[in-house]
Amino acid sequence: MAKNTVQFRPRPSDERGNADHGWLKTFHTFSFASYASRAHNAFGCLRVINEDRVAPKTGFGTHAHREFEIFSYVVSGELQHNDSMGNTEVLKRGDLQMTSAGTGIRHSEHAHGNKQVHFLQIWALPSQSNLKPAYYTRHFSDEQKKDQWAHIVAPISAPSAKDAREATGPAPVHAPLSLYATLLSPEHSLQHTVEAAGASRKAYVHVVQTSGYNPDKAGGATVKVSSAGAEDVVLREGDGVYVDNASGAVLEVANVGDGVAEVLLFEME
Repeated sequence: MAKNTVQFRPRPSDERGNADHGWLKTFHTFSFASYASRAHNAFGCLRVINEDRVAPKTGFGTHAHREFEIFSYVVSGELQHNDSMGNTEVLKRGDLQMTSAGTGIRHSEHAHGNKQVHFLQIWALPSQSNLKPAYYTRHFSDEQKKDQWAHIVAPISAPSAKDAREATGPAPVHAPLSLYATLLSPEHSLQHTVEAAGASRKAYVHVVQTSGYNPDKAGGATVKVSSAGAEDVVLREGDGVYVDNASGAVLEVANVGDGVAEVLLFEME
């Protein structure tokens, strides 16, 4: 196979690390906590994709982080965030919160109210160390994602990424990472052209597990990911696919099932 040919490597949901702690039901795409996989430690600057469900009135107590860019993408329910920078916020569906931990922060995250909160915790490695900690929130409605890519995270150097606590457009990240989200209707498809930025450019496609916690073979929405020169990959909820040699590639994501698919597309180095 030619070196510059796009390559797909599926990441089935039932092969992810997962645990049911009662108060927390979680999946780990990459090595995290007690789950360790030498084959799945990171992908470019992307270090963590955890899909968490936290029971009402429970959550992660105050703990420390440093030298990571940490995102919370809320799927359902409400997430209470508190941190050592003085930020207190209740995040709801459509909200994206980013903490640039830099030289160090402490925070806690809890389910707010009487319903479970389902969210994705995403970490990226920053391009430089010893950054001043920062906090950003953005909101992207279902309408903004319906059958189109909503650009929700962009490198802080990108013109679209505004360095403000609250603003429209993508949240800024101190890493070579962009993140797009869509709510894709049945029989609809979207294309995305990966930036042509050298041989190190990568992508990752993840289908959010919206139908409920399922540690077995994935069910729910079904999408097909394709690109010229690569064999198509079919993904169900919770599944993902690594895209290697992605520089300049045109990726197509098609909903081939009978339900709406919530899809995240990462592009990174």
